[in-house]
Amino acid sequence: MALTHVLLFFHLLGAVSFFAGAAVAGTLQLAALRAERPSEIHALLRLAPVGAALVGIGALLTFGFGIALAEHEGLGLRPAWIRAALGLWVAAMALGAYGGRTARHARRLAGHLAAERDSPSPELQALVGAPVPLAASCASGGLLLAILVLMVWKPA
Repeated sequence: MALTHVLLFFHLLGAVSFFAGAAVAGTLQLAALRAERPSEIHALLRLAPVGAALVGIGALLTFGFGIALAEHEGLGLRPAWIRAALGLWVAAMALGAYGGRTARHARRLAGHLAAERDSPSPELQALVGAPVPLAASCASGGLLLAILVLMVWKPA
């Protein structure tokens, strides 16, 4: 098996992990918007760290093996589409981390409220539905799609 195939396999494995993790975390965050009771919100958001772990593993694999693959193919970081993908990768990670931080705070609050009284809380609903962090998470997902387009299309 050629080194190119090995590098490409792990790069693609990272991409699948990255997208799967983002999909898990995003789906759970959106499902938490519909839940009312703190115990329901907590049950959904306590699974979000699994998605975050997949994103982290995927991010490391795509970054490391993507650069190694580009170097092995003699491209380096010269092509504009590679530099653009790296910039989008950084932005996606930052926006996802920002959106995820609010979800983490909501998970903790939901756990405390579920243990106390488990009745709907305006404070928790506001935290779960905070528009700026939610938009950041959605934008992160959009940037991941843009990276995918760059990786497939590879414009000159």
